[in-house]
Amino acid sequence: MEDIQYYTELKNSSKNLIDLLESESYFSDVPNTWHVVVVDIQNSTQAVDEGKHHQINLTATGAIISVLNTIRKEKQRTEIPYFFGGDGATFILPTMFLNKVILILENYSLHIKRNTNLILRVGHISVQHLVTRKYSLKIAKHQLTQQLSIPIVIGNGLKKAEEIIKTNFEENNFAVFEKDLLNLEGMECRWKQIDPTQAKKKVICLLLDAIDETNQRAIYREVITKMDAIFGIFKSRQPIKSNTLKLNFSLLKIWEEMKISLVNKNLIYLLKNWIATLTGKFYLNLSRNGKQYLKQIGQLSHTFMLDGMINTIFTAEQHKIDLFIAYLNQLEKDKKIIYGIHITHAAVMSCYVLDRKTKHSHFVDGTEGGYTSAAKILKNKSQKE
Repeated sequence: MEDIQYYTELKNSSKNLIDLLESESYFSDVPNTWHVVVVDIQNSTQAVDEGKHHQINLTATGAIISVLNTIRKEKQRTEIPYFFGGDGATFILPTMFLNKVILILENYSLHIKRNTNLILRVGHISVQHLVTRKYSLKIAKHQLTQQLSIPIVIGNGLKKAEEIIKTNFEENNFAVFEKDLLNLEGMECRWKQIDPTQAKKKVICLLLDAIDETNQRAIYREVITKMDAIFGIFKSRQPIKSNTLKLNFSLLKIWEEMKISLVNKNLIYLLKNWIATLTGKFYLNLSRNGKQYLKQIGQLSHTFMLDGMINTIFTAEQHKIDLFIAYLNQLEKDKKIIYGIHITHAAVMSCYVLDRKTKHSHFVDGTEGGYTSAAKILKNKSQKE
C-alpha cells in the first residue's frame, strides 16, 4: 500500500541548513511510487518583457493554491513538498493524488489561457522513471523559520524531470474548461511592492546550480556559509519585514487577481474586495489579530528554496553584492557552479490565505521579472557549457 503520509511524517530537522547539508544520511529517498509534477509558463521571459510579470506570479501562485486546495479537500492532514519558481511550480506527490491534480492543473491552464493568454505547461513523471535513469532525488524537511518548514532536495532529479516535461509538452487544444474544477480559495495579492528597510539596499534574486552533482552538498554549504558571512544570517537578509508591508488599494490590482481567481469577471467581487482592502489597513494596524497576522507574514514567506538548486531572494547593499558576485564568478571560473542573478529595487508578494491566524503562505519574487530574469541568465550560461 502506498505511503501517502511519507512527507507529512518526515521528521522536521532541528539542524541549521549548513549542518543539514553536511551528510547525505540526513536525507531520505522519495518513494518510487510518488511523482514529480511541473507547471511552467511557456515563453515567460518574453511575457516579462511585455510587462506581464504580475500575471506570471499570480499564475504560478494559483497553480500552487489549486494543488493544495485539491489535496486539502481529499486528505486534510496530508503535506506534500512543493516549490514556487516565479513563473511556475514543482510538486512531489503520491500516486493517489496524481490524476486528480493533473486534471485540476490542466483545467486551470485552460482558465489561464482564456483570461491572460499565457500558456501554462503541465506535466508529470514518476520518481521510479527518474531513479531507473540514475537521477537522484533525496529530501529532508528543514525548519527555515519558527513557523515555516520547507523541503530541501538534493540530487538532479527535479531538474531532469523539468527538462523532460518541458521537452515533451504538447498543448491540448481539445479540452473544455470546467468551471466547477477551479478552486482558488484563499488567493490574495493585495500588497504593494516591498522596498528594502534601508534605502541603499537592493533586492537580489539568485539561482545557483552545482555542476558536479556528487559535490552538490559541499558546494551549497560553502555558498550559504559565504552568504551568512557577507550578508548576515537568513533572518537579517529576509526581504519581508512587517513594518515595510503596505496594502495596495488599486482597483487594477484586484482586477488582475480576479482574472486569475474567478471563472468570470465580477463587479460585485471587485467592489467588495476593494472595500475590504481599504478597511484592512485598520484591521492590520489596530486589532490584535491583525498585528499578529502582519508579524507572521515574514515567518511564512518563501524566500529560500533548495530543489537541487539554490533559489533565493534577499536584500543587500551594493558593495556587499559586488563582493558576493566576485566570489561566485571565481566558483564559476573553477567550473564548480553556474548561476543567474537579478538585482532590482523591490520584492513582490502573492499570498494564499485560508486563515489569518494559522493557515497562510506567501510567495516572494523580485520586480522586473525576478526569478524569470535570473533564469534567463542561467539558461544562457548552461547552453554555453
